[in-house]
Amino acid sequence: MENNAGFNMDALVPKEMAHKAEATGVAKAKLGPLRMFALAVLAGAFIALGAIFATTVTTGSTLSFGLTKLLGGLVFCLGLILVIGAGAELFTGNNLIVMAWADGKVTTGQLLRNWVIVYLGNFVGSVGTAVIMLFSKQYSFANGALGQNALNIANGKVNLEFFQALVLGILCNALVCLAVWLCMGARSATDKILSIIFPITAFVAAGFEHSVANMYFVPMGLLIKTGAPAEFWTQIGTSAAAFENLTWGNFLLRNLLPVTLGNIIGGAVLVGLVYWFIYLRPSWTGAKVS
Repeated sequence: MENNAGFNMDALVPKEMAHKAEATGVAKAKLGPLRMFALAVLAGAFIALGAIFATTVTTGSTLSFGLTKLLGGLVFCLGLILVIGAGAELFTGNNLIVMAWADGKVTTGQLLRNWVIVYLGNFVGSVGTAVIMLFSKQYSFANGALGQNALNIANGKVNLEFFQALVLGILCNALVCLAVWLCMGARSATDKILSIIFPITAFVAAGFEHSVANMYFVPMGLLIKTGAPAEFWTQIGTSAAAFENLTWGNFLLRNLLPVTLGNIIGGAVLVGLVYWFIYLRPSWTGAKVS
């Protein structure tokens, strides 16, 4: 659909999306460090809000396993909707900057600078949100059932095998970056929201691992384990000792490290470099592939 002024209302086609993704990657890589970090803190907080929403609505669910996971995935979409719609810098989505890097528009130093600053900002935003949630005592809602759900989610993540966490991270960020990729073709806020819902719901429902989401999920469990009062443990009928593997060391080494590596493979390689190869790589003559 096109009006008299020549404005095209149709979504961009994939080749146009590739050029937009490249230009977006260049702009992201050239952000000043303070602005980049501040936007990354926002993204960490936004993803944490999606995680809070998912933890809350799945608490006490009597639905089947699949339907409970579906519900959690749908509401978790809030996180990426806020990142894309409100504007923020998310490490996993920024893996697509590799398209501009592969095309020589971004240097290796600029790429790594963005990833490091954004990753640290995401960590601050996510963990900071977890600290605020601890002070809110929301974990005590539903007679402690909400806190127990948060503990169980965190405990499950730190008990994954290293290679399992790596593969779950690959699958996760392939879907996240496909959601971001689809948003490159969007013409409206509604288009972007619809582009986000199915890929993000799929990764959450399938149990894949997202490094930035885990920067909230696992620290929230850790903070409840160490900061909840005795009456909370009485309410849920267990003790902190039941979560012996839920430690900062296990979080960083058994979950965050392999999941982050998997996210990079899934997003930068399986999505970013694949679409660069298809739409942006030079031919043998030096011209762009048509």
